[in-house]
Amino acid sequence: MGIKFLEGIATSDLAFEVRGGSINEVFEGCALALSQSMANPSTLCESKRKVITLEGENAEELLFDWLSELVYLKDAERALFRRYRVDVKFRQGKYKLKAECLGCGINSRIELRNDVKAITLHKFRLWKEGDKWVARVIADL
Repeated sequence: MGIKFLEGIATSDLAFEVRGGSINEVFEGCALALSQSMANPSTLCESKRKVITLEGENAEELLFDWLSELVYLKDAERALFRRYRVDVKFRQGKYKLKAECLGCGINSRIELRNDVKAITLHKFRLWKEGDKWVARVIADL
């Protein structure tokens, strides 16, 4: 899996691109990139476990909802995660996600970085390139 932070794509926002061999790997990589943009991962513990289930009409919509849910959890539950296990399946005409997230509540020991406000639809994409999946994400700071 490769994560690349992109410069010059968005002004006063954060942009990243993730490539992976599977859709699960890209969803996990996007979550990691988002987490790394919000906090130093070495300062996050794994005392909190959260299981998230979502569904979407297509894979791109599901990725957007997944990342938006992580931003919501940061704000509503003051939770940041450092490890993810994601399983995306296509069933009954919909994409379904089940993810296990390990992290902790925001506290004074965490080295915070950016306060991500939202995931934007601006230049947001998820696509297949050969045998790889690729996602491009811009987060509003």
